[in-house]
Amino acid sequence: MAQSLFPRFATTVRDLTDVEVSDPRTSAKLALAHADAGGRTVSMVYAPFDHMNPTARIAIVGLTPGLQQARNALSAARAALRRGASVNDAAAEAKVFASFSGPMRANLVAMLDRIGVARRLGLASTALLWSERADLVHFTSALRYPVFVDGENWSGQPDALRIPPMRHWLLTYLGEELRSLRGALLVPLGPKVSMMLDYLADQGIVDRSTILDGLPHPSGANAERIAYFLGQKPRDRLSAKTNPTRLDAARASLEAKLKAG
Repeated sequence: MAQSLFPRFATTVRDLTDVEVSDPRTSAKLALAHADAGGRTVSMVYAPFDHMNPTARIAIVGLTPGLQQARNALSAARAALRRGASVNDAAAEAKVFASFSGPMRANLVAMLDRIGVARRLGLASTALLWSERADLVHFTSALRYPVFVDGENWSGQPDALRIPPMRHWLLTYLGEELRSLRGALLVPLGPKVSMMLDYLADQGIVDRSTILDGLPHPSGANAERIAYFLGQKPRDRLSAKTNPTRLDAARASLEAKLKAG
């Protein structure tokens, strides 16, 4: 099982002030690690994204929690601990509260259902992963704890695989998480996460055949790509920014991979 830092930080999280919850970047008590990346300062701070679901058959992997997700997780964990919840229960509540929500979740569900993930898991829809079948899913990130570059949310640059400390964070946290979920489907959200999962496959940590790469990122900024991927927008109405050939190939590959499994 991957290491959880929450037991070490539980008392700190319980006693955080509102100011510290609203901006964990400024709290020395939550600082985890720093790295230099060509003159840019990369920092990792603690927020409770440790909780593991050992029964998961699918893991959804984002890039790293952003500042708003960190606030949400810290706030939920603090509230749970202050009302007397156990460390394990508080960690679980924080993770669920901060997981993917809103339009991004709806887009992700539609695409997963389209390629056959619900059928593979024996579900009517992958929407159930956020409700009565939460036992089947694990939510995580390539860099598990929030990472900031010069104080801003890390968006994939600098490249984590080229920065030794960031590569170490990937191996130490996500690598160990995914070792304990052998055989689970892995859904990378975006090409940068796909590259990091490929690296873990190169290290023998995950099985490359379980990586469902090629989905458009489910954010609203990808609305046209998602609509085409789902068959909701015809090829002749696409803008130049969307490559239908690539999306067709990705969809066909994903569908074949899921059927083969």
